[in-house]
Amino acid sequence: MRLNKHISDTGFCSRREADRLIGEGRVTVNGLHARIGAEVGEGDEVKVDGQALRVRSAGKGQRRHVYIALNKPVGVTCTTESAVKGNIVDFVGHEQRIFPIGRLDKDSEGLILLTSNGDIVNAILRAENKLEKEYLVAVNHPVTDEFLRGMARGVPVHGQATLPCRTGKLGRFGFRVVLVQGLNRQVRLMAAFFKYRVKQLVRVRIGNVKLGHLKPGQWRNLTDAELRGLLPRHEDW
Repeated sequence: MRLNKHISDTGFCSRREADRLIGEGRVTVNGLHARIGAEVGEGDEVKVDGQALRVRSAGKGQRRHVYIALNKPVGVTCTTESAVKGNIVDFVGHEQRIFPIGRLDKDSEGLILLTSNGDIVNAILRAENKLEKEYLVAVNHPVTDEFLRGMARGVPVHGQATLPCRTGKLGRFGFRVVLVQGLNRQVRLMAAFFKYRVKQLVRVRIGNVKLGHLKPGQWRNLTDAELRGLLPRHEDW
């Protein structure tokens, strides 16, 4: 088995994060520093920063991994780095090692998914899946039809044009936007292009998973139907 998959199977982090840790020299196999692309077998001892990793096995009739929907409050940072104060892993405090699927910036709130299954993170986030993400946004200037049309057409963000999206007005200073991208601080940067400043941003939906009645700071396990909707052809959950 590839080393990065082995690490993700323990729930320590995603495969991508595992490759980063390996590249930084923080992973050892049987006491020797590992290289990206290394293979491991049964009985090999894998450690990250000196901590031995173990693959969790599921009991009969139980899921192998956990999948969580969290209503992230403002101030929580979507990182697994324990040195970061207010990191999302410590905030949830789950008994298993979990990590976020995608991100929601520190100043934003609302729905974010977390899992112990590193194998599905990239599959869910893959651009061709066109997974919709819906946001409710409050801004500092009155929302105009011209602004909404401009947002919907796409604007330059991080050196690329954003994909077309759906928008709708919500009162004088609010609007709804549905994206199929997940660029860093995308909604805020799109609004800033039109000289608007985002005062509040709440994500209320990811694909078929809705925020619903979760209060800030509360989380729940995803249902089987929600998992099938996110990854209809994936069976490793």
